[in-house]
Amino acid sequence: MDVFFKVFGWVFGVLCIVSAVLQYNDPDPLLWMVIYGIAALVSFGFALGKISYSVLLVLGALCAVGFVYVFPEKFEGFEIGGGDIKNVEEGREAFGLLLLGLVMFTFAIRKKLGRRPKSKI
Repeated sequence: MDVFFKVFGWVFGVLCIVSAVLQYNDPDPLLWMVIYGIAALVSFGFALGKISYSVLLVLGALCAVGFVYVFPEKFEGFEIGGGDIKNVEEGREAFGLLLLGLVMFTFAIRKKLGRRPKSKI
């Protein structure tokens, strides 16, 4: 199972880099490039075993708070043309933060469980 999480960390890190690059045409690209860039670095650090449990926990919490903060007053889906573009953009950004938060919490749980001594039975 340890190999799965290491591979997942590398794959998620690469996906975060791709997401950061795709932000170039966003209304506020620098902010989202930094967010996805940090998520990529943390994912790579997790895969290498170099990120602490508390860092993962704090980042997961920040992403959860960001999700609540960014979530639009009226959620109209993710599709352009399906609603007001501002609401659609905010919905996409909010759920991006939710996804990042869930992955950071998953990494944190794995890090915490990985510290337990293995049974000799």
